[in-house]
Amino acid sequence: MIHEYILRDTGEVAREKLVGDRAVRALYSPKLENAAWLSRLASSRKVSELLGYLNYDNKLSSRASGMKRFLENCGIDLSELLDDPSSFTTARQMFERKVRYWECRPLPVQKRSVVCPADSRVAVGSMSAASKLLIKGKFFAFPELLGGPRNRWTKAFRDGDFAVFRLTPEKYHYTHVPVAGTVADFYAVDGRYHSCNPNATAKLITPHSKNKRVITIINTDGQGGTNIGFVAMIEVVALMIGQVDQRYSDHEYDDPQPIEKGMALRLGAPKALFRPGSSTVVLLFQNDRVRFAGDLVRNQQRSEVRSRYSKAFGRVLVETDVAVRSLLALPNQRREQP
Repeated sequence: MIHEYILRDTGEVAREKLVGDRAVRALYSPKLENAAWLSRLASSRKVSELLGYLNYDNKLSSRASGMKRFLENCGIDLSELLDDPSSFTTARQMFERKVRYWECRPLPVQKRSVVCPADSRVAVGSMSAASKLLIKGKFFAFPELLGGPRNRWTKAFRDGDFAVFRLTPEKYHYTHVPVAGTVADFYAVDGRYHSCNPNATAKLITPHSKNKRVITIINTDGQGGTNIGFVAMIEVVALMIGQVDQRYSDHEYDDPQPIEKGMALRLGAPKALFRPGSSTVVLLFQNDRVRFAGDLVRNQQRSEVRSRYSKAFGRVLVETDVAVRSLLALPNQRREQP
């Protein structure tokens, strides 16, 4: 089955080229699900690292001509790159590329915006039964996503809203800060290395709360913040992604720093790097604190688009392709704080 999504700039429907789709469908077939040991092996760290090496670090995958051709075939604008692509000596360097985001990924003009944390395909939803965007138990299990029912942040985000950003292999793989605020908490949760291919997500219930992930809780209510309460940014590893390097830079990519409690984060600044492949970012918002951009909500409800999520979840659910630092949401004016 094909998988389609919406191009945000034009509103056109595009078909996704699913890399390794046959292999992913085989990995998440009923036969594999009935073989627990094989399922554990397929989503293990060692298998993920092996596949990462074969795809990004060995000589056959790292020919300069092949890398440039891949970039062009994927529709990547080489003029956006900060470094000359001819200087890349491995496929890994290509996937970990930097872009002149301050020129080619401008921030929204709206004040106190919430922005997309990655070049990705996004679906938005709510965990509140009172919301028209209700999507419960599809992409993740709450509160397992945050680390379990006893996690200190469970109460803060219960019945809140969320956005799931799926990075495909050809995407720019730096994440950026979605809101302005201060780091209230930062921790990791151990887990597996499942694929984030739509077929895997549809077959494997709540994959993002099963995979290894890094969680940053941002308090936006201080001076200079976005003023929407706490926001959880969950960076989820996937097949061939064994590492999320925290590389916060207040100016361009200069002087990268690890994320620490108490650190002030600037809206839209580079935060971390997935190394490499495909991966996912989940944002959690407190109940009734944000309103998502209207075009994202409308696109998600377009029934003519052939989405694997719609078929699997039994309701229309269509992703929109978004640029990092573009508008995701605005503060809910009904909940403005003094």
